Amino acid sequence: MSGRRTTLSVLFSGALVLGLAACGPGQESGTTPAPDGTPANGEGTEASAGGTLARIQEAGSITVGFAGEAPYSYEDGGELTGATVALHRAVFAELGIDDVQGVLTDWDALIPGLNAERFDAVSAGMSILPERCAQAAFSDPEFMYTTALMVPEGNPAGLSTLDDVVDSDVRLATMSGAIESSYADSLGIDSLSVQTPQDGFDAMLSGRADAFSLTAISLNYMLDNNPGSGFEVTESFVQEIDGVPQVGAGGTVFRQGDDELLAEYNRVLGEIVADEDRYLEIVGPFGFTAGERPDGSLTTEQLCAGDI
Repeated sequence: MSGRRTTLSVLFSGALVLGLAACGPGQESGTTPAPDGTPANGEGTEASAGGTLARIQEAGSITVGFAGEAPYSYEDGGELTGATVALHRAVFAELGIDDVQGVLTDWDALIPGLNAERFDAVSAGMSILPERCAQAAFSDPEFMYTTALMVPEGNPAGLSTLDDVVDSDVRLATMSGAIESSYADSLGIDSLSVQTPQDGFDAMLSGRADAFSLTAISLNYMLDNNPGSGFEVTESFVQEIDGVPQVGAGGTVFRQGDDELLAEYNRVLGEIVADEDRYLEIVGPFGFTAGERPDGSLTTEQLCAGDI
């Protein structure tokens, strides 16, 4: 058991130890948050800096918030990495911004931290949902999502979707603020709330949870990097809520009003997503496949309106 924990701790070091040893939650290495609520990077507001895009282009650097969820955005040996980070490095490089720094933040504090100007974008593959769109601006879809369940080998409870957990004795773990948590709430499931993927895995190891629900790509990545864990991941599925399939897609999050930055980001992103080979060259090393590449059938406008 300790061997499995150690392996996952390396992969999810950002989520487990909350960044480098000298940094607390949401604190960038080498940065001290200002006590008066001004941005942690010492920059002024968008208005005083002439716009976020102009400011970060002049600096050649952007700071993003991330939650430590592999394979999207996490720290490995103190290095910020992951599929969304790789995608951001590719996009921002074409905008003249070669440096991407990260601030580790609890998942449900990412949008509040963005709006408090602690960072200029969220790099987490965050699902595009109406309630989130009311608080921030989302890029065009970057990844298509399905859900899965991590269960003990052999799947003794016979779980295939979250519907199977309803009115059962199965103890389900979900990540606070993640879309799977909202699915559980909608279905009336009293799930165990965890802060990180590592916490969900630990809940399974300790027997506090019988199943852990997260995106299929995250659970499969976790399982692949922990052979002999005694767990398996179910086939991915699209959860239905009140008879409506919850088709999901994730994107980068910006502040409302950062229209120029969003437009330029979407312009470059569109070129990358349209080129399957280039898209997979960037995100493929993190386990993503052509199945996760957006095909244009689902737009941010539709997702923000709940029109799916």
